[in-house]
Amino acid sequence: MTSLSRAARATRALLPFLILLPVPALAQSPLACTIAATAEDAPQYAQPDDPWIYRGTDIPVDEQWLFGELPNGVKYAVRKNGVPPCQMSLRVAIDAGSIYETDAERGFAHLLEHMVFRESVYFGPGEAIPHFQRQGAALGYDTNASTSPTQTVYKLDLPNATRASINESVRLFTGMVTQPIISDENVATDVPIVLSERREQAGPARRVQEATTQTFFAGQRLANRNPIGTVETLEGATAETVQAFHERWYRPENATVVLVGDADVRVLASIVEANFADWEGEGPVAPAPDFGDPVAPAGADPANPVGEVKVIVEPGQTRALTFAIMRPWVQVVDNLEYNRRNLLVQVAGAIVNRRLETSARAGASFLAANVGRQKINRTVDGTFVAITPIGENWEAALADVRGVIADALSHPPSQVEIDQAVSQFDVAFVDQVEQSRIQAGSQLADQIVQAVDIREAVASPETFLEVFRSISERFTPEQVLEATQEMFDGEVIRAIMLTPDPMGDDEADLRAALQQPAVASTTARESGEAINFADLPPVGEPALPNLREPLGILDVERLTFDNGVQALLYSGDNEPGRVTVRVTFGAGWRGFDGDEAVYAYLAPMALINSGVGTLDQNDLDRAAAGSKLGFDFAIDDGAFVFEGRTRKEDLAAQLYLFAEKLQNPGWDPAPFERAKASVLLGYDSYNRDPNGVLNRDLDWLLRNRDPRFATPSPEQIEAATAEGFRRTWSRLLSQGQVEVAVFGDIDREQTVEALSRTFGAIDPRMPLTPDVANRPLEFPEIGSGPVRLTHEGDADQAAAVIAWPTAGGSAGLVQSRKLDLLAQIFSIRLMDGLRERAGAAYSPFVTSTWPLDGDTGGMIFALVQLDPSLVPAFYDEAEAIAADLAENGPTADELARVVEPVRLRIERSSTGHTFWLNQLQGSSLDRNRAFYLQSLYSDYADATPAEMQAVAQRYLSARPGLRISVMPDEQASAAGGR
Repeated sequence: MTSLSRAARATRALLPFLILLPVPALAQSPLACTIAATAEDAPQYAQPDDPWIYRGTDIPVDEQWLFGELPNGVKYAVRKNGVPPCQMSLRVAIDAGSIYETDAERGFAHLLEHMVFRESVYFGPGEAIPHFQRQGAALGYDTNASTSPTQTVYKLDLPNATRASINESVRLFTGMVTQPIISDENVATDVPIVLSERREQAGPARRVQEATTQTFFAGQRLANRNPIGTVETLEGATAETVQAFHERWYRPENATVVLVGDADVRVLASIVEANFADWEGEGPVAPAPDFGDPVAPAGADPANPVGEVKVIVEPGQTRALTFAIMRPWVQVVDNLEYNRRNLLVQVAGAIVNRRLETSARAGASFLAANVGRQKINRTVDGTFVAITPIGENWEAALADVRGVIADALSHPPSQVEIDQAVSQFDVAFVDQVEQSRIQAGSQLADQIVQAVDIREAVASPETFLEVFRSISERFTPEQVLEATQEMFDGEVIRAIMLTPDPMGDDEADLRAALQQPAVASTTARESGEAINFADLPPVGEPALPNLREPLGILDVERLTFDNGVQALLYSGDNEPGRVTVRVTFGAGWRGFDGDEAVYAYLAPMALINSGVGTLDQNDLDRAAAGSKLGFDFAIDDGAFVFEGRTRKEDLAAQLYLFAEKLQNPGWDPAPFERAKASVLLGYDSYNRDPNGVLNRDLDWLLRNRDPRFATPSPEQIEAATAEGFRRTWSRLLSQGQVEVAVFGDIDREQTVEALSRTFGAIDPRMPLTPDVANRPLEFPEIGSGPVRLTHEGDADQAAAVIAWPTAGGSAGLVQSRKLDLLAQIFSIRLMDGLRERAGAAYSPFVTSTWPLDGDTGGMIFALVQLDPSLVPAFYDEAEAIAADLAENGPTADELARVVEPVRLRIERSSTGHTFWLNQLQGSSLDRNRAFYLQSLYSDYADATPAEMQAVAQRYLSARPGLRISVMPDEQASAAGGR
C-alpha cells in the first residue's frame, strides 16, 4: 500500500555555512573480508569444463560461475562476489511448486514453505528467524522464501559472513530444507497463519486473478493451482499428508543450491558439497506431472480460433480487457540463434507498444494498452494484449487496439521506429555491462534460480550486448515485420473482460468482437526524426557558481549560484556508469491550499507528461532515444522531488530536462485529461476492500482531516480543469529554494559546467511566504477517535491501525533513529503475538515516520489486516505491548535482533552513492543533516534497552493511541459482497 506518511526530506532555508565534520567511520575504509581458499578447499564435483546449465548450448560460459553436480543429484552454482562486501547469498530451489500438487494437496507447497522455518533438525520451534536476525539478517529482507506454481525457493542473505558463519548457515539451512519437523502440532500452528495470509489476499483482486487463470489456462493444471491453496485442503492437512508431499518432491534430484559470497569459489563449492552430499531421497523419483498444452475448442474455426472467453463482473473495479494468443510451451535449445530471434521479437513488441502509447496520447478510445510475449510457468508461450478502455465502449477500444496491431502485422515498420527501439535496448545492455562489476550477489543468485526455473542457461552482460549487436544487420523493416507476425501467430485465442457492472454484455459479445476482422490503422506510425538535446533552446543565460566549498563531510562539494540554487556534488568510481540526480524544491504538501488537493493528486501522472518548453511527450521520447534518462516525481511534506538515474554521458541532458521543467514547463492538456480519466476509472475500487479504504482515507485521518491530504472525490476530479492545473503548478514550480544533488560516477568539472548551463541559468525563485514555510502537520487531538470506516467487500476482511504522534525536524535526527528501532521491536512483538501465537494475522507491522522539514508530523503506528472479530484483540495486544515497552523496555535480545540487521545494512549500503545522497539530501540548506550524519552508525549500534524504554515512555505513554478500523459494511456484504 502507499506510504502512510508523506515524510518530508527536503530543504529548509538557512544562511550559507561551512562545517568541518569527521568522516563517518563506516566511510573511511571499505570493508575487506574476502575469504581465500586453502589446500583443503578442493571441491570434488565441480564442472569447470562441462557446466550442467550450459549442456547442449553454444552460449559462452560465464566463467565467473563454478557449477557442480553431486552424486545424489544436487546441482549447485557458486560465485565470488563482494557486493555488498562480506555478504553471502544462499538460495535453495526445489523444483516443485503448486502445480505439482494433487487436488487434495492444494496449498501444501506453500504451507511447507512456512513449516521449513517453523522447526527442523537443528532448530527448535520458532528459533530459525531469531537466530538469523542475531546474525544480522532481517526478516523478509534477508531471510525469506517464495512459492510459485513451478518452484519453491528458500533465501538467506547474510551480512558479516566469515568462513565459519557461511558453513554454519548452510548447514542450518540444509537441515531446514531436508529435515523439517512436520508434526501435527506444527501443522496446527502454521495452517492458521497461511489461512490469514489467504484472507489478506482475498477480495476482488484474487477473484479476478483466479477467474483469469482458469480462463487462460483452461484444460491445464495451472488453471486451478494457486499457491495459496483452498480452505478445505489446508484445513484438511495433516502431518502425514504434508510429510508425503515433502518426501515426494524435496529430493536431491529436484534441488539446486546457489551460493554467492565474498569468498573464493573453491571455498563456496566445498561448503555446498560438505553440507548437501549426504542428502538422500526415499524411494524412486516421482516424475513431474504433465502440465498440459493449450488446445482450441472442438470445432473452432482455424482461421479465427477464439476459444474460452469470460466476462468477470466485479463491482468497483476498473474496466479492462485482455486477450491472448496461446502456444504450447516447448523446451527450447537455449542457443545463440534462439536468443537472437528473441531479441528481434522484443524489438518488434517495443515498436507495437510505442504505437499503442502514441495512439492513447492522441485521444484513442483506450486509456492504455500494451502487448507482451511471455512464457508462463512452463505451461504456455503466449502473447498477451492488455487494454484499459475509456468509459463503457470497450468494443471501440478493442477495435482501436486491434487496428494498430493489424497495421503492424501487414506493413513493415519504418527504419526510424526500428532505430529508436534498438537504441533503447542498446543503452540497456550497455548499462548492464557497466553495472555488472557492482551487481549485488543476491541478484546474481536469483538469476541462476530463475534460469533453472525456465530451463534456460545464463549469460554474462557482455554476451548479451555482443549477441544484440551481432544482429544489427537483421534490424530491417522486413525482418522486424516477420518477427511481429511470429509474435501474434497461434492456434488458440482466449480472452477475459473485467467490468464493474454487466452492462448487458456477455461472453457471446466478447467472442463476436474478437471474431470481427481487424481494420488496420496507420495513424500511430512514428515518422518523426530524432531530436538532439544539444539543439534545444537554452534554459537561460549560463552562470557559473559564485561559491564552491567542501561540505565538510566525505568529498562532497557545495555550490552556490547567484540565483540562489544550491548544489551538492559527490564523485566516486566504485559504481561505474551510475549517476543519480535529485532535485528538491518548493514547499511540498505545505505549498497547497486546501482546495488544491485534486491538482496534487493528479500531478504524478499529469505534471511530468505535460512536457517541457515546446516539447511534448512524443518529442521527449524521441530526444531520449539512445540515452539513459529518468524522471521520477514525488511530493514530500516539505518539498517536491525530481529524481533521475542516468550516466555520465547523459548527465547534461538529465539536468536540462529537470531545469527546463522548472524554468519553462510545458502545459499540454492531453496528459492532464488522461490522468483524470485514469483516476476516475479506478475510484470505485477504493471501497472494495480494507486496503483500498486505507489508501483513500488514512493520510487524511492521520493529518487531522487536513483537506490537502484528502483523496479527491469523483465530483472534484470532474470539476478540475487544465487551466486550474496550470495555475496551481505554475506557482508551485516557481517558488522555494532549489537544491540539486549529483552523486555518482561523474566528471566534476563537466558537471559544474552542465549545472551552469541549466540550473545556474534559471530565474531567481519566488520565496515561500511565512504561512506556507511554517505550516504545521497536525495529528488528531486526544478524544478524536476511535474512527470506524467501512468497506463493501468480503465480510471476513478488516484492517486496523493504532497510531501515536511523535515529532519532527532535523534537530531530532538522533531521536528519530531510536524510534526506528522501537518500531521494529514493537513489530516483532506484534508479529509474535498475532501471527505466531494466535494465527490471527499474517503480516502485522509497525513503522515510524519523522519529517525533517518541520517540528511536527511524525508518528509511530501499527497496521494489521485480520478477521473483523479479532480487531479488539489487535488493539488489546498493541496497547499491552506499548505499555510494557514503556514500563519495562525491551530485552537485550530483542534489541540485538533489530540492531544487528540495521547496523550491518548501514555497512553494506554505505558502499553506494545513493546511501550518502539519502543522508545528505537537504544539507546544503540545513546543517543538522550533515552534522548528525557522524553519529548515524553509533545511534543504532550503541542503542540500549534503557534508551528504548525512555522513547516508549515519551511517546507511547503520553496519550492513548488513535484507533482507526475498516470493517465490512454488513448491508453491502449482504447485498453482494463475497
